Amino acid sequence: MTHEEKKTAKIVEEMTMFFFALEATYIDTRIERRKDQVVIRVEADFDPSYSDKLSHLDHYLNGQKNDGMEDIYWELAGSGDPGETSQLLLVGMMIDQANIDIQDSCVKMCLTRNL
Repeated sequence: MTHEEKKTAKIVEEMTMFFFALEATYIDTRIERRKDQVVIRVEADFDPSYSDKLSHLDHYLNGQKNDGMEDIYWELAGSGDPGETSQLLLVGMMIDQANIDIQDSCVKMCLTRNL
């Protein structure tokens, strides 16, 4: 397995743990490997009492990318407590774009990572 595949797996793990922390009962993850990018789609429900945890999700995942930090810290993804801001910021450093749609108690996300 290459480092890029491991990074993709860490992103999926972190987002899965994030939604488990929001008491999700349904989490659907799809990975599409393309020639020059990986697209990760996540759809999940959440307990509405945790909606405040989603209010800054776009900010964390679409923050400034730092390739140097990513190269050093990517292996730490998934190692902290689920839903920690630092873990979401790390995922944000590992992806190039996040499209997030939150409606009622359902979240649909499309995370793109350029290779």
